[in-house]
Amino acid sequence: MVGYREILKLVWPLALGMINNAVMQFADRAYLAHHSLTALEAALPAGLLMWIFAGFFQSIVGYSSVFVGQFHGAGDESKCRATYRAALVLAVVSGLLSLPCVTLGKWILSVTTSTPALLADELSYFSITLFGALAIYVQMAAASYFTGRGETRLVFWVNLVGNALNVALDPILIFGWCGLPAMGISGAAYATVASMVLQAVVLVGVAEGSSRRGKSASPPLAGLLFRILRFGIPSGLYTILNMATFTVFVFVTEGVGALELAVSNACFSVNYLLFAPMEGFALGASTLVAQALGRGNPEAAVVAAHRSVILGVTFAALLAGVTLLFAHPILDLFATNAGANVAAFHSLGTTLLALMAAWLLFDAADIIISGALKGAGDTKFVMVWMVVNSLVLWLPLVFLVRHFHKTMPALWATMIIYVIILCVGSFGRWTCGSWRKIQIV
Repeated sequence: MVGYREILKLVWPLALGMINNAVMQFADRAYLAHHSLTALEAALPAGLLMWIFAGFFQSIVGYSSVFVGQFHGAGDESKCRATYRAALVLAVVSGLLSLPCVTLGKWILSVTTSTPALLADELSYFSITLFGALAIYVQMAAASYFTGRGETRLVFWVNLVGNALNVALDPILIFGWCGLPAMGISGAAYATVASMVLQAVVLVGVAEGSSRRGKSASPPLAGLLFRILRFGIPSGLYTILNMATFTVFVFVTEGVGALELAVSNACFSVNYLLFAPMEGFALGASTLVAQALGRGNPEAAVVAAHRSVILGVTFAALLAGVTLLFAHPILDLFATNAGANVAAFHSLGTTLLALMAAWLLFDAADIIISGALKGAGDTKFVMVWMVVNSLVLWLPLVFLVRHFHKTMPALWATMIIYVIILCVGSFGRWTCGSWRKIQIV
């Protein structure tokens, strides 16, 4: 059976890597807050819309890690290498398919944004990051090869170096240091793309060297491509629909007020910083479940999933407690340009952080057990359950609250109800054991 130590050995690089990504985005937001409140307001909706498009393709490519995990658990390294090749093909195709999405995204932003200055910043950030999405997909293909085989430390260190480059470039490009022109939010976007390019180059280089050492014949790519798409497309749809509904929520909050939106965006940046390690636990649970099923041991998969949830929720509780304890200095990072409204900024921010802590525990449990379901191939349920709850429950509730009680705390409170119901349903699905009948490989 999978012990806590084995889980932590696999998960800690993934969790730290996700934290590292969150720190990168946190640094982006903090630098942009010092540049202008408009840039801070634009970064979240533009970034969310970018990930609606890029997240779909990235999730499909990233699902190759489940195949690698099951093949690795079965001891078939030739099929691990073939899966990596198939993922690279999907990454390149995804990069090409992302290009037309730039035009569609620009149109969406133009009809949903209220002020010209905000729209200009949103368009700039969205266009640059989506044009550079090919690097994201290629990086994911190579990272999935190593993650599925349990080699998560390499992925972490490459991620750390890449994100360090992003943080170093941010002030240079945003504020125009070292003799360069000040590019504002465009500079933050270029720094992000540069980080992903570096990570993609390094990981692909190492993966190519590793995959060429194997001498056994690899199976044809066509069958693997079809099966990755079969299970990966629901995972991609889950990502895009989850991001889409959340983006609708962000656009709804734009109507509450400029200061309220800036506070909400700042707190969401903190939320991602806290939630990011939970994504690492989810990916770890997915990998461990896949490897256990590859070995033909579903009971080990059950133990791995349950213990991953216990560890993840415990960690989430610690992070939430620390955040509430240091809420004031955290909010100070974003309140630089609040001026006379700094007291109101802190008051609202403290309330939103408290609400965030309330939903974080249930959100952590849900995403980790959903990761376990994905590792078993139950991607259709994960997608359908999220869609039903977001479209039938959450968004209607959001619009009702906006109509009858349009305040930011009330809108944020709707998320607590949403994540609790998601969590209960996901655990019910895992407990019933339908995933045991699914054959991925």
